[in-house]
This record gives sequence, C-alpha cells and structure tokens, in this order.
Amino acid sequence: MTIFALSTGSNKSGIAIIRISGPETKRALSKLTKIKLPNPKEAKLCKIYNPENNELLDQGMLLWFPGPNSYTGEDLAEFHIHGSNAVVSALLRSLSKIENCRLAEPGEFTKIAFENGKINLLNIEALSDLISSETDLQRRQAINLLSGKVSKKYEELRNRLLKILANVEAKIDFPDEDLPKDILKNIKNETHDIIKIINSILNDNKVGEKIRNGFKIVIVGPTNAGKSSLLNYLSKREVAIVSEIEGTTRDTIEVSLNLDGYPVLISDTAGIRETNDQIEKKGVQIAIDKAQNADMKIILLDAKNPHFKGFFDQLYDENSLIVINKSDLISDDFDTNSIGSLEHILISVREETNLNTFVEEIKKKLKHKFAINENILISRERHRHNLEKCISHLKIFLEKKSINEFDKAAEDLRLATRYLGRVVGDVDVEEVLGKIFNDFCIGK
Repeated sequence: MTIFALSTGSNKSGIAIIRISGPETKRALSKLTKIKLPNPKEAKLCKIYNPENNELLDQGMLLWFPGPNSYTGEDLAEFHIHGSNAVVSALLRSLSKIENCRLAEPGEFTKIAFENGKINLLNIEALSDLISSETDLQRRQAINLLSGKVSKKYEELRNRLLKILANVEAKIDFPDEDLPKDILKNIKNETHDIIKIINSILNDNKVGEKIRNGFKIVIVGPTNAGKSSLLNYLSKREVAIVSEIEGTTRDTIEVSLNLDGYPVLISDTAGIRETNDQIEKKGVQIAIDKAQNADMKIILLDAKNPHFKGFFDQLYDENSLIVINKSDLISDDFDTNSIGSLEHILISVREETNLNTFVEEIKKKLKHKFAINENILISRERHRHNLEKCISHLKIFLEKKSINEFDKAAEDLRLATRYLGRVVGDVDVEEVLGKIFNDFCIGK
C-alpha cells in the first residue's frame, strides 16, 4: 500500500508539501504529472493534473527519492505546491482516487522508516521532541539526541554486554574446554565498569526529562501576598483573578513560560492559612503538596505582614527563593526576623519594583541546579526505567562467586542486555511506538 499526506501545517500558507511513499509512488506521479521523473533528490517544476479528467490542479515542484535511499526506505516523492486549502484538498482527493493509495495515519512515514531500519526508537522520540519544542533548550536537546551520538553510546554498552554474555555462554556450552584463567575476573571487571557508566548516566538530576516536560516552579505563600498578581506579571497576561478578598485562589493555575530557553511550568496556588472552609482547606493542602514536589519554590510573603508561622519550616529548603512583595508599603518598623538571615528579594508587583532582579534570580537558580551539557542521555522516564532494570540484573549476575555458577545467572545477563536494547528500540518496541506516533502529525 502507498500512503500520502500533507506534511506541512493545515493553515493557508505560501507553500504546502504533500508526501507520498510506497510501491505505487512512481505510478501515482506518472498519472498526476505526465512527465519523466526528475533525477533523484532534484527538484523539477511540473504541472499537476487530476488523473480522472485531466483538469489542471496546480503548478509546483516535484522531488523524487527512490528507495531504499529515502527517508522511509521506500520510493518517496514530495509535491511542493501552493498552500491554499483548495489546492491541497484537490491534490489529496486526486491521490485518494489512485488504486492502492490511501491517506497516511499519524507518524506512519516515520513508522515505515523504523521498520526499514532507517531510524531507531531514540531518533523517533527525538524527532517528536523537536517537532514539539518550544524553547531553544528543548530544540538543542532534541538535535543532540537526533545526531546519533546517544544511540551510539547505548549500542556500545550493549555490545559490551553481548560480549560478556558470549563468554558466559561459551562456558555453559563447552564446559570441558579450557577457557582463559582470568575470564571470571575479566567478566566481573567489565560488568562493574558498565554498571559505573550507566550509573553516571542515571545520576543526571533528571535534567533531560525536565527540559522536555518543563521545570516546575510553584508560587506559594499566605493569602493576599500577591501570588496571582506575580503570576500575571510573569505570564504577561491576566491568567489569575486578583482580589483584595482573601482566599480568592483555590485551584492551582499553571502557565508555561520560556526563561532563557528553560521551559518552565509556573503555578499559582491557594493562599496558605488556617481555615474551616473544607474546599479552601483542600486547596491549601494541594498547594503544600505541589510546592514540596516542585523544582523550585517561590515563597512569597507580604511586606505588611512578614511574621508568619506554620508552613515556612515545612516548605523552605535549598530549592526555595524567598520573595517579599509590597515593598512600596513597608513601614519604618519593618523587619524580617521571621526568616532570620535567609537571603530574600524585596519587590513590588504593583509598582513593578525590582522584578527584573527577581526574574534573573530565578534564571540563576535554574542554571546552577540544572546545568546543561551534551552528555545528557535520558529524556524520558522510559529510558530511566530500562537502565535501572539493566543495572538491577547486572548486580544479581555479579553475586555469583564462581564461573561454575554463571550458567544460573546467564538469564540475568540476557535480561540486562534486553533492557538496554529497549532504550534504543532493538527489542519490544510496538507499545512504545504506538504512544509516540499518537503525538505525531499526519504527514511525518
């Protein structure tokens, strides 16, 4: 079956690209253009016709990529046409009338590329991340994963495991053969080294996953401290209701921001205070729980009333940024005894005082805690889970005391190798592929 789809956005545009892939591609091009195919990977200007009545549909560029040297590994072509909805619809209708041609499903071009060995699972995930990227940091991480360096690293580790497994199975299959005397020592040393490398990959503060999903920042503090006003300022729009009435915010409000390339999910939460209102009480508990699980907490206090009790000791830690709002209302007897010598920033959201300093401090804390480098290899929880399972089975394998016991542990080596293979997609990928392709656009 040959598939086709619009690969560019569905909105009106100057140019639209329609992609075709499969065994009937060449025949479809002949019916639509009535010209000789262009040289591979060259563009050719052509007229495009409705094959049923020879009506001229458009004039555009045709690109031809014969298999197996194409993105999908099959014969593949692209029409670059004018991007009006009418032109696009007319060409898609004409393609659908050609025998053995159908509209592609989401991600189907990439799925075919995977099945034909043109791309691996890590590349597919990186491609999905690149398409979805909204900040420069997300783009850079996706490009790094797409480059192949990460896949190569995992493949090297897997090949080392396969070599260990081969030595162990040689002992199992040929017990009477003389094997090197130091084989046990070499196997254990190599296994320890692989565990050390994987542990260094796992010890990444989950930066790759946070870049992909967004760093979680929670604004937390007592009622009427100005949390909603601060969120509105940061998001540059009215996303939260601002009121003098205490307890206005009961549900968590979340906004996505881009801070120097760092994708941030910043949340406004219910004001923390003692209350008998059961709904508000639930909101307060949600605020505390969300703050405790955040990458950074902005503890916002009211300069008119900085003496607060209860929640501060429960929430303050090294990931906290103490901010005192309403500095324009500070009285002569203002003091900060309640926070002791802890560093803090004085701001006024209403007067927009010191807010640039506040934002720069957020950026500084993010960059300090979540240093970015090209050695980040994990961008999904799936990667982490499989690497942890790999180490778990390697440790069980190492518990064996002699070469004669290794035949009992060979299965753990096989499982460790299998889990490492799952990261790149060498084994057990169908379920993962389904989830990824659900997020792909139709023509990718």
